[in-house]
Amino acid sequence: MRNYTIILLVLGLLLLLAAALSICVGALKIHIGELFSILAYRLNLSDQMDFTRQQEAVFFNLRLPRVMLGILVGSSLSISGAAMQGLFRNPLAEPGLIGISSGASLFAVLVIVLESRFFSFLSQTLGYHALAIAAFTGACLTTFIVYRVAVFGGRNNIATLLLVGIAINALAGSFTGLLTYMANNEQLRTITFWSLGSLGGASWKVVSAILPFVAIPLVGLPFLAKALNALALGEAQAGHMGVNVQILKRIVIILATLGVGASVAVSGVIGFVGLVVPHILRMAFTADNRLILPGSALLGACVLVLADLISRTLVAPSELPIGILTALIGTPVFIYIILRERGRSGWQNG
Repeated sequence: MRNYTIILLVLGLLLLLAAALSICVGALKIHIGELFSILAYRLNLSDQMDFTRQQEAVFFNLRLPRVMLGILVGSSLSISGAAMQGLFRNPLAEPGLIGISSGASLFAVLVIVLESRFFSFLSQTLGYHALAIAAFTGACLTTFIVYRVAVFGGRNNIATLLLVGIAINALAGSFTGLLTYMANNEQLRTITFWSLGSLGGASWKVVSAILPFVAIPLVGLPFLAKALNALALGEAQAGHMGVNVQILKRIVIILATLGVGASVAVSGVIGFVGLVVPHILRMAFTADNRLILPGSALLGACVLVLADLISRTLVAPSELPIGILTALIGTPVFIYIILRERGRSGWQNG
């Protein structure tokens, strides 16, 4: 555990460095000395203003909330992915596999396309948050349906849960495709940008709205690390070790749905973060969930903050959707992981 603490401290330091880099780099540059000067001035630790008011405004109103949102979304997606992989005992598992992302996408697209006809009251009542609330509702509802269908006799089978999730994903994808076909040009641009993920809508209001939903899984899932370690030995063995497997399944799925549903609701669909980040930690260190769960949260936050930095500076003044970037980076890494695992386990071709 002492080694785990050192690793987590290093990952935390990397996250702080990534956050500082993301805050300083952009159309308006903020040097590291100016960054500390702004913080000291705002915290009443110094009376010197070695910065401009424009830099202060950009720091507090644009970049800091965007970095905070990236930290919350990246950590939530990664720790949820790690927990799902531990629950299913499958390195390919991720929250999207049981319909969380597809359900959120379907409800978001539903509001985008049919807002003027059926959901205008949502925009009038909720304003900007209508799309986020619709996506979060879709994620929760889809997961609830998948779980209820998979439960038989008070017990749920992991294989059945995955199969039902695949079916719901396909169904939600079909309806999403139909709605996309019905969309006009403006709606298509919104759907495309939203479905590929972005932190462009970051604000302190968005950060405060997502924080409670993300904080619960970030705090709760690491406490399940020992139970997930026991589950890796098999359900029967975990039961003999005092783990209530059925309750464990419910808690992990609920917490992952909270975190991923809230993340997708404010940032759109960002792929591969929850799938690849836990793998990187397992390859580098260990499969012990006592490290993997908190470590995934820290490394996932770091990865998404850096990905957002690249996405908003690579084609400036335009912005590249984060989902494109994470797919471009994540796919080769994921293929490498598969080839590495195949070589280690001695898989045979054909």
